Amino acid sequence: MALKATVFKAQVQISDMDRHYYGSHALTLARHPSETDERMMVRLLAFCLLADPLLTFAKGLSTDEEPDLWQHSLSGELELWVEVGLPDARRLRQVCGRARQVVVISNGGRTAALWWQQNSEALARLPNLRVLDLENADEVDALTALVARSMDLTCTIEGGHCWVRDDQTTVELSPLVRQG
Repeated sequence: MALKATVFKAQVQISDMDRHYYGSHALTLARHPSETDERMMVRLLAFCLLADPLLTFAKGLSTDEEPDLWQHSLSGELELWVEVGLPDARRLRQVCGRARQVVVISNGGRTAALWWQQNSEALARLPNLRVLDLENADEVDALTALVARSMDLTCTIEGGHCWVRDDQTTVELSPLVRQG
C-alpha cells in the first residue's frame, strides 16, 4: 500500500516591501512521503518570496512534469516555474524555453555550492533564470523548527532579507542571489 501525503495548513501574512506586495494566503501543503520538513518549509518560503494571487503549489516531487510551484497567466501561459533543490541543468534549459521566468531556490549548503560551481557557466546563458541559495544551514534549520500541522505565520521581506515568524519565534533568512 502506497503512503499518502501529509497535509499541512498555513495561514501566511506576506509583506514584501521590495515588490510592494501585501497579501494574506490560506495555503495547503501536501508533504510527499519522501519529502523532508526542511524541503517543505523551503517550498513555503519560495511561495512567500514570489507571492502572487495566481501562484500555486504543483505536484512537485510526485511528478517530473511539474515544478514545486508555478504560475499561469489568466490566458493560460506559463509565467513562472519554481524549482526547490538542485535541478538538472538540462531540465532548466527546457523549462526556460517554456516559462517566462524560472526560479531555483537551493538549500543544500556545500552541495548547492558545488552544484552552482558545476552548472553556473551553462545556466548563465539562460536570461530568464533566477537562482537563489539558502546557504546558511542554521537559518534553514530555524525555519524548519516552525513546522506544525497548522501554522499561522507572518513573512516580511525587505532589502533582500526575509523574516518569518510565528507567535513565539522570528527567523531571519538572507537568500544569496547567484543569478538574476
